[in-house]
Amino acid sequence: MRLRWFCVLAACMISALLASPASRAQYTAGDWPYYRGDVQGQGYSRLTQINTGNVANLQQAWTYQLAPRGLLEVTPIVVKGVMYAPAGQRIVALDAVTGKEIWSYSFKGAQASTRGVAYWPGDKNDPPRIIFTTFDRKVEELDAATGKLVPNFGENGIVTLDVGYDGVPTVFKDLMFLGASVGELPQGPPGDTRALDIRTGRIVWDFHSVARPGEKGHDTWLNDGWKDRSGTNVWSWYMTVDPKKDLLYMPIGGPSPNYYGGDRPGDGLFGNSVVAVDARTGKLKWYFQAIHHDLWDQDLPSGPAVFDIKRNGKTVPVTIAMSKAAWMFILNRDNGKPVFPVEEKPVAKGDVPGEWYSPTQPFPSKPPVLARDSYQPSDIVTADDTTPEHAQACRELEEKSGGFYNAGPFTGWLYHEDGTPPKSTIQFPGGTGGSNWGGVAVDPADGYVFVHTHDMSLIGWIEKKKPGLNYGRGTEGSKQPYDRASVLGPGPYAGFSAPAKDANGKVIGNWPCQKPPWGKLIAVDANTGEIAWSDVAGITKGLPPDKQNTGNGGSSGPIATAGGLVFDGATTDGMFRAYDSKTGKQLWVTELGGNGNDPLSYEGKDGKQYVAITAGTTVHVFALPQ
Repeated sequence: MRLRWFCVLAACMISALLASPASRAQYTAGDWPYYRGDVQGQGYSRLTQINTGNVANLQQAWTYQLAPRGLLEVTPIVVKGVMYAPAGQRIVALDAVTGKEIWSYSFKGAQASTRGVAYWPGDKNDPPRIIFTTFDRKVEELDAATGKLVPNFGENGIVTLDVGYDGVPTVFKDLMFLGASVGELPQGPPGDTRALDIRTGRIVWDFHSVARPGEKGHDTWLNDGWKDRSGTNVWSWYMTVDPKKDLLYMPIGGPSPNYYGGDRPGDGLFGNSVVAVDARTGKLKWYFQAIHHDLWDQDLPSGPAVFDIKRNGKTVPVTIAMSKAAWMFILNRDNGKPVFPVEEKPVAKGDVPGEWYSPTQPFPSKPPVLARDSYQPSDIVTADDTTPEHAQACRELEEKSGGFYNAGPFTGWLYHEDGTPPKSTIQFPGGTGGSNWGGVAVDPADGYVFVHTHDMSLIGWIEKKKPGLNYGRGTEGSKQPYDRASVLGPGPYAGFSAPAKDANGKVIGNWPCQKPPWGKLIAVDANTGEIAWSDVAGITKGLPPDKQNTGNGGSSGPIATAGGLVFDGATTDGMFRAYDSKTGKQLWVTELGGNGNDPLSYEGKDGKQYVAITAGTTVHVFALPQ
């Protein structure tokens, strides 16, 4: 009897494997089949042809213009020598060695996601597919070889969603995972994550990102603040998976609205959390909330990287929760527990009528905060930092703002009564965060984590809303009583920065008003939680040569390679750089002519290693000379 049952079990296991060959598909070391290289989100290439000894010789191999105009924050993918990318109202397949177009699929309606496309390797019955989303709530699938719609997916190759997603579908086995692009109004569509069947487009499961009655975390929403609550979504361009344990990791952003939470008292799960679910069923496994009751728009903006570290002689499986607040939480990815102690510390409250403030926020003991998170008057730039004219403009802005209030990390916004003198709150990091959607890169060989951070600010106050005014992201129709306004006018993204002018009075930039550095590339040794190295990243070209090394911001992220390199194009100076991953020494730099997005590295059919990056609407590809 035991033998019979054993044989039946074995037969079932074999049948399951044969029924799902896509789950066994392996990519080569030369492919870059996901937005961040692999489903684990490591942003890592195992290629070594380009290394610390020869990277200085990199030359441009080819370019390709995706669209005639616009800003496309695209990271292409490369599989078996073919590059795939969205291009407005087209999807293109290019020869990854030459840039020559293999096919182009054109469509009508809203454009494709400006972030990227996904790849499914297929099986014995279904050829490989390219998957992409559009801004009018569609998911489409194309035959990867021909660029033609797959007729058995959805309705003739297209699925229309109730809630769209502007990012890149995360493909794992026979499922794709989609976040939600719901805007930032307080009431509206839910920000739920969904899993779709790759072959048919059928929704397999739906995870409620706002905990409903009877669900774990519902008690963190007081006074029915959960009802019709929007935001609280994975707006990140990608999610990540532990392929050995079938765990999906979701970086969930904050609840809407961004700056006022009086109508949503409580910690608000699963806002600002890494949430791990069973990839097959969507069942909750664990969560970690990085910010309670977010009032600062400090989302978790990037997929949590999955890798292993060494602690006390043991291998520890980890994932990274990186918030826009510039705190890096290194978590055991099996259970969500912090590897390094996390302490709940008191934070300053604001004085907004009816607001609910969390008395504490979680602070990791390691690593330290990776961007500026406080401000005092002595931090303002001087003529020695930038120029006399810029420094004067900054002082005038501070005076116009009524001075700045800051009480350290998570400073609560102050309330401004209409008709009274201005008194502004200043927040660090600002609305674009200390780090953003580019996320981290990982070298799994040594446990180093690389991240580009910047010191951007946000200034203003909370005021009683004035009818008809748009306080950012279309909020004029919102019924909430309060919103954030700025000395520069209502809107969510006014920073403490001022125009800089050349000798002829021409405006040449809008520079931050706090002392540099304004941006860094940082390496964290995740085994110890210590910063391994930190380098000022980026220059300000309008300054005198001896002052240009300011560092500057950007939302994209770096990648790492087995050749001992880190490539970073996140700076706003339009440059693309390579660094020694062990020391942070800059080894190569080139001009892109625009701000770069997340890079990638791949092997072409000619056996050469390439490094690529999109800036504006152009893909730039580099390789070593023959």
